[in-house]
Amino acid sequence: MSVVGFDVGFMNCYVAVARAGGIETVANEYSDRSTPACVSFGPRNRSIGAAAKSQVVTNCKNTVQGFKRFHGRAFSDPYVQCLKNSLVYDIAQMPTGTTGIKVMYMEEEKVFSIEQVTAMLLTKLKETAENALKKPVADCVISVPCYYTDAERRSVVDAAQIAGLNCLRLMNETTAVALAYGIYKQDLPAPEEKARNVVFVDLGHSGYQTSVCAFNKGKLKVLATACDPELGGKDFDGVLVKHFCEEFSKKYKLDVKSKPRALVRLYQECEKLKKLMSANSSDLPLNIECFMNDIDVSGKLNRGHFEEMCADILARVEPPLQSLLELAKLKKEDIYAVEIVGGASRIPAVKERISKFFGKELSTTLNADEAVARGCALQCAILSPAFKVREFSITDIVPYPISLKWHSAAEEGVSDCEVFHKNHAAPFSKVLTFYRKEPFSLEAYYNSPNELPYPDPTIGQFMIQKVVPQASGESSKVKVKVRVNIHGIFSVSSASLVEVQKSDETEEPMETEQATAKDGEHKMQTDQDELPGQGDGQQETEEKVPRENEEMETTTQEGKSEKKSDQPPQAKKPKVKTKVLELPIENSPQWQLADDMLNLFVENEGKMIMQDKLEKERNDAKNNVEEYVYDMRDKLHGMLEKFVSESDRDALSLKLEDTENWLYEDGEDQPKQVYIDKLAELKKLGQPIQERYTEAEERPKAFEELGKQIQQYMKFVEAFKMKEEQYDHLDEADVSKVDKLASDAMIWMNSAMNQQSKQSLTVDPSVKVKDIQAKTRELFSACNPIVTKPKPKVELPKEDTPADQNGPVNGQEKPQEEASPDKGTKPDMDLD
Repeated sequence: MSVVGFDVGFMNCYVAVARAGGIETVANEYSDRSTPACVSFGPRNRSIGAAAKSQVVTNCKNTVQGFKRFHGRAFSDPYVQCLKNSLVYDIAQMPTGTTGIKVMYMEEEKVFSIEQVTAMLLTKLKETAENALKKPVADCVISVPCYYTDAERRSVVDAAQIAGLNCLRLMNETTAVALAYGIYKQDLPAPEEKARNVVFVDLGHSGYQTSVCAFNKGKLKVLATACDPELGGKDFDGVLVKHFCEEFSKKYKLDVKSKPRALVRLYQECEKLKKLMSANSSDLPLNIECFMNDIDVSGKLNRGHFEEMCADILARVEPPLQSLLELAKLKKEDIYAVEIVGGASRIPAVKERISKFFGKELSTTLNADEAVARGCALQCAILSPAFKVREFSITDIVPYPISLKWHSAAEEGVSDCEVFHKNHAAPFSKVLTFYRKEPFSLEAYYNSPNELPYPDPTIGQFMIQKVVPQASGESSKVKVKVRVNIHGIFSVSSASLVEVQKSDETEEPMETEQATAKDGEHKMQTDQDELPGQGDGQQETEEKVPRENEEMETTTQEGKSEKKSDQPPQAKKPKVKTKVLELPIENSPQWQLADDMLNLFVENEGKMIMQDKLEKERNDAKNNVEEYVYDMRDKLHGMLEKFVSESDRDALSLKLEDTENWLYEDGEDQPKQVYIDKLAELKKLGQPIQERYTEAEERPKAFEELGKQIQQYMKFVEAFKMKEEQYDHLDEADVSKVDKLASDAMIWMNSAMNQQSKQSLTVDPSVKVKDIQAKTRELFSACNPIVTKPKPKVELPKEDTPADQNGPVNGQEKPQEEASPDKGTKPDMDLD
């Protein structure tokens, strides 16, 4: 079973696998551990990763990157509309209202959903993992930013499904980093001691995330997270691009923003300059050849000036850190260490601000780029039954407060209830009790829209069906279980109708059941028992987190004390006989892909993978022809020169030249079979020459082997004639047979060698290596049984004793054994 963690970043992705007893970040086909999050569409196939990155300039309209920010977002979202103008590629509205990407693929205009494009990237990462592990990959853990909402998380899970992956867990990036940090620590406080608080700051290309985690031995609890989804390395790049656009406008009268290709090149060079400035404080040059209108441009900048330009961006570093401590109710003195990761965390000014805020040296024990992928792989190993991992429980949190609202018959209006507050422990389940006579619907939403990264706070609608009144006509008691699962996704996981057969209960509109300590344990157990009905992905992962659930029970107890008035006494110890019926639920989450659409995307991805494979085979066939042309041309005037006549060389050279011209003209875009036929045509002329060379190289060795064989058998015949003792058991007729075979082989070999020596190297050899080897094998099989025939064994009668039993041994007198009074006579040979 494979254990894989995918860090799907905004600009780059990393793949970590568990093998050889450890976690390893694996390299792609370019021997690079970083794979660009980039997909390029062409007339015949797709390019993904590094191959797509190389087309960012040449095929900019059809090469997409930075699409991670469109997950779970409507096309009408103001954020999407704002980004639309700054994109090199086109985006369009999908039939469902979500954002799609418009490109030319297979010479047709296509609109792909964000899930499809992310699935393409995941397919590439899956292939990288499979090449490293040498086995199929299905189960995995995928990272997402901690600020992702329900719709964004569901979008990523759908993308994994399209790519043929079974996502065991969507893991928050900061939580993955915390796991990678804590699982190897041997000096963590014991469970009963005060926890060690560590802050993790992750500043990537397009997101700024911070979290504070409490560590105990074998346990990690996320206390709070705070973030700025709009702050990242891209903002620093943007400042540089803006600066040089203005400079080039004044200096060279160029409008850079009018040419997408030029703008892309400038972004690439500014990113390189930013990295150089992190290591050097002196003036650094920026030079781009043939930038626009065949003009070469140049500029320079130093770190001090760069930091001045970025003052407003750097000012955004501290507020999330302040917010983090407030949410966690901690002081700066309570923080044990501050660990920084993410590419943009290498900017000196950023490090300085974070260090100054906490008043301590920053810790960089983790790999800034690979920590997330390693944490995901560790989580996958914990969830996998095939790997034994140190026991380590992880309690994550709900990033935004979640509420439910419903139509209340009693209050004649809409009622609502906050079911999960901000920073509530996750995964977690709660049971709500309603009294209803007919089916009813619940609407889940985020109740703090100001905190959300996009304007629509809706999570989804959940219809509880087949609700009927009691036999007496009274309202039925309906228990609804709501859950934030291991992916951080909210759902109404189950609903049941309690049929009361004998009851004195009074009707109440609705209760929120917060479990007692004893009852809470039972509810969590029930929750796990019901897991098989919640889908295979969750079943496998959630059953493996019992320690997390113990933590949940504690939280549940806290919740109980807060809402004591909501807990009716009869809910604790019901004294009536009841029958529980499971109720069907109709889920309608916001922006959820329909099953038929998801299946269509899975099918389309399979077709595109096949198309990519066919195109690769076609290109390989074309490359084989090109390679043969260049290789044979060099050899005709090199190692093969002696083996080809002047006329044949001219004919073949002409054919090679014609093929080369054809490749760059009519043969530029031909089916695979055409290239195979063209190569066969060339080999028909070139192969005989190649074979003559190979024969000339290997023939002397073959003759030498045959000669050694003949000499060996002739020596044997000579030894027999000299009546050597070791061959006195052989028949004279057999030896004569060996003599004749060896003599005949010698005559054949001398004849073949003479005949070959008279022949020109430019014609096919008169005797081939395979004929010589066949002769060698024939001689060996005929003579060897005679030569190696063993002497017959002479068996002595049992009663006879060999004459030398007590006589001399190897020329020395063997000592006589004496009889022992208690043991008798000792045998001559001790078998022990």
